[in-house]
Amino acid sequence: MRKAIVLADEAAAVGEVPVGAVLVKGQALIGQGFNQPRLSHDPSAHAEIIALRDAALQSANYRLPGSTLYVTIEPCTMCFGALIHSRIQRVVIGALEPKAGAVISHSLGDSAWLNHRIEVSYGVLEDECRLRMRKFFDARRNKN
Repeated sequence: MRKAIVLADEAAAVGEVPVGAVLVKGQALIGQGFNQPRLSHDPSAHAEIIALRDAALQSANYRLPGSTLYVTIEPCTMCFGALIHSRIQRVVIGALEPKAGAVISHSLGDSAWLNHRIEVSYGVLEDECRLRMRKFFDARRNKN
């Protein structure tokens, strides 16, 4: 999660919402990313998607079974769908996102109709992850 936090800081440094994600399999880092939809002009360029793309390219496989995603903020619906399709084993979330978070906050992780189940943990370095979001959006509000 500490590496994901560093990536979140990279996102904030370039004006993106500070979310970072790393994908690990065993002891190996297989993918990483930070939010960059503004930089890339791509609405799907969330940290989780960038990390999945990185891992899939390195693995030469879009399926990533046995891997764990560490992400600073709870994934949205789009990202959670990608996690399901990639068949990751586990997601570890820093802080929940009550407005847009889909896994816990809007209970998609508990949906019986999903064709793949992901183990979910949350609250890891929660205060550090939440603080970055709060600072980012406070600064944005104060700027306006």
